[in-house]
Amino acid sequence: MAYIRASALASFVRAGSEWCAFLRRAAVQRNGPWRSHGSLARAAEVVEQFLEGAGFDRAPWAVVAFGAGVAFWFVLANQAEWLGLICTGLAAAFLAWALWPKNGRFPQLRQAVIGVGLMLAAGCACVWGKAVLVGAPPIAHQIAGVMVGTVLDRYDQPALARARLEIATREPRTGRLIRVRLTLPLAADAPGVVEGAVIAFHARLMPPSPMRFPGTYDFAEAAWFDGVSATGSVLGKVVLARPALAPDWLARTQHALAEHVRAQLAGSPGAIAAAFASGDRGGITPQDDQAMRDAGLTHLLSVSGLHVSAVVGGVYVLTLRLLALWPWAALRWRLPLVASSMGGIAGIVYTLLTGAQVPTVRSCLGALLVLAAVALGRQPLSVRMLAVAALVVMVLWPDAVVGPSFQMSFGSVLAIIAVADSAPARAFLAPREEGWWWRIGRHLFMILLTGMVIDLALMPVALYHFHRAGIYGSMANVLAIPLTTFISMPMIGLALALDLAGLGAPAWWVCGKSLEALLAIAHFTAARPDAVSVGPAMGGGAFALFVGAMLWLALWHGRVRLLGLAPALLAVGWLALVRPPDVLIAGDGTNLAISEPDNGRLLLLRPGKSDFTRATMLEAAGISGDVAPLESWPGARCNPDACLVQLSRGGRIWRLLVLRKEAMRMAPAALARACAAVDIVVARGKIFGPCAPGLIRADHVLLLRTGGLALDLVNRRVASVGESEGDHPWWRAPHIAPRDQRPGADTADPAQ
Repeated sequence: MAYIRASALASFVRAGSEWCAFLRRAAVQRNGPWRSHGSLARAAEVVEQFLEGAGFDRAPWAVVAFGAGVAFWFVLANQAEWLGLICTGLAAAFLAWALWPKNGRFPQLRQAVIGVGLMLAAGCACVWGKAVLVGAPPIAHQIAGVMVGTVLDRYDQPALARARLEIATREPRTGRLIRVRLTLPLAADAPGVVEGAVIAFHARLMPPSPMRFPGTYDFAEAAWFDGVSATGSVLGKVVLARPALAPDWLARTQHALAEHVRAQLAGSPGAIAAAFASGDRGGITPQDDQAMRDAGLTHLLSVSGLHVSAVVGGVYVLTLRLLALWPWAALRWRLPLVASSMGGIAGIVYTLLTGAQVPTVRSCLGALLVLAAVALGRQPLSVRMLAVAALVVMVLWPDAVVGPSFQMSFGSVLAIIAVADSAPARAFLAPREEGWWWRIGRHLFMILLTGMVIDLALMPVALYHFHRAGIYGSMANVLAIPLTTFISMPMIGLALALDLAGLGAPAWWVCGKSLEALLAIAHFTAARPDAVSVGPAMGGGAFALFVGAMLWLALWHGRVRLLGLAPALLAVGWLALVRPPDVLIAGDGTNLAISEPDNGRLLLLRPGKSDFTRATMLEAAGISGDVAPLESWPGARCNPDACLVQLSRGGRIWRLLVLRKEAMRMAPAALARACAAVDIVVARGKIFGPCAPGLIRADHVLLLRTGGLALDLVNRRVASVGESEGDHPWWRAPHIAPRDQRPGADTADPAQ
């Protein structure tokens, strides 16, 4: 039988090859497959001429196609659609290769079809493969008990009086080895709880939280690709069962460096200096962190492209200048190659010292590619070099494509290259006979203009991921980036070097003053009226238009790039029409929110449930104001059994009925009458009995399948977390309720 199947397969492949050869001969004899399609041939001719004239501008679009394949995997719902995308890309590439004569008409178009098809399929397959290989299935239910595990990572957050631990332990119920992420209050800490130590602890574990509402952050997705199966908190003190046998000298060095910097500089400047030196942001207060975010300066707090570039560039220039003063070396060595090597080593060491987080590693890889281009005598800052760096990052971390860090870092660099490479910018910055003040003024103006372009390019990214974006970020960055690059970071390096001889105090003083100035810029900018623009969740279609428009404007040259303004304007109009959801229903049915955009506030059924829930609901509604209890609203009537809410939207009155636990088992006739008189029914548990409201019945049975809901009553639209998650592995719509959430259970809500 095996021989018969092999023979049949060989016959099928041979027949397919002969059929493709026949079609190719027929296509050549007809002078290509375009003769009988006049309009199609004319359109293909226009595209062919455009591609032929684009030259090297075509190459980066292959990387864009790879990224699009990754993004489509997250957008498409299930395995059938993922396989369909991969097969479509491969089929398009194969048919273009097999049926399209290589030396016939439209060779550039043929090459584009083959390249885009292959890269689309490769991107989708790459992220799908990583999700299967590294994904860690979450625990099924909440777990509480005493466990023993090995500390894999420790991240101190002294500003919040806690530490974050990642621990390898075994799931109590199944014995499966899992990776958990725990919050440890510093009051419950014990000496020796470092990387490699074995500890015993009493903890409460929960599955990583899924997306709470459509468009909000998905912790479960991030945990899946990080290999984390549970999150939770330590209850009581930890006990050191066994000290670390082989101390992690790199982690110890990072912790010691952060503590040393904070000991030299007190308060917020010391916390920011520790973040620059070691990547430890735990000492930054929430107030300073929020001010930096609202001022558009939060990118300075996480070690990424700016910091790595400053270290690599500083070491490169310093090495080059010092060796140039040594005639023997200058005459015998190729100094750019030596300086590039030293800069690369400095970048790698700095990346390791700051924790080697994914954004830092991405920035280090990009810097190494730039140094390689400098060493080879190539143009270091170009779209093609950026495309190579992006491809390397996407192959190693394909899931980063849909994250804000990847999009903002590569988007900002792409905007810088596009502005610097444009004809007006080159003409404006061209050398000329003028005074030094005019030359400095032109460069300062170009820095401000570039900052404004970066802000415009990244504002859709910030609105899509965070539902808020800073307005004055470009002006704040004009002052903050040079201050950080040329004063703060060099002073930190100088102070650490002088500390070896006990002479670092003057450098620390200068560094502290510069960081105080940075914080002053952040707080001043964040305090300006309308410093932050807040909006509801942007749809994926509008965001795709923004991204496509930005790529078109940046990757092409000449007037054709102006065609990218059309989708950008269309996306702006689309965004202006986005309405905030009228009603938000939590995925466990425990909370409900009604938005009042005109008053800038949110009405919550349970405003005191948790700060995180409140912040998430404000984010999903696109409201930056206060929250108020639903019971205090004139349109709500509440009693111990239920709340009846009347809401005017879209020219009509909508009635919402929120059932409390005691009312879910009311008499069938009374329940049927109550449900028939309203449009929406919300219940935390399962409703037993007949209940048919006009629009939706959001009880435990429905919410287990859909997750959080966002209701647009004007347009009669219901968006759910489940429909946006599809069949991705981190989203599990359970068919059986967890034990602590069964109707009638008295267990407290884990979120409280």
